[in-house]
Amino acid sequence: QVQLVESGGGLVQAGGSLRLSCAVSGKTTSRYVMGWFRQAPGTEREFVSCIGWSDGSTYYSDSVKGRFTISKDNAKNMIYLQMNSLRPEDTFVYYCAADPNSRYYYSSLSAYDYWGQGTQVTVSS
Repeated sequence: QVQLVESGGGLVQAGGSLRLSCAVSGKTTSRYVMGWFRQAPGTEREFVSCIGWSDGSTYYSDSVKGRFTISKDNAKNMIYLQMNSLRPEDTFVYYCAADPNSRYYYSSLSAYDYWGQGTQVTVSS
């Protein structure tokens, strides 16, 4: 069992930056993949990025590639999402997620067994 707690959301102007953090507690293994998703009210939760807990391999959605960077600190059991050049269309609740089995369909919600409570990011124009 893994618990995830996000932090770092807030209100920022377009063009600004925010760094989201996800504290990971519980037992993880080298097979874990940690992801970030986002969701607006009334819409489906969408994939943002993920990182291999062991090998650090990363993947991004096309909408954030080149602007967002995912990283990890295994010693601190933390996952980060550095978000630069933010746009109003990046306004979502952002969720941290954990896949314990390195499923190949990493961009799908169904790959992830554990979820955080979410943190709101609002980008003003």
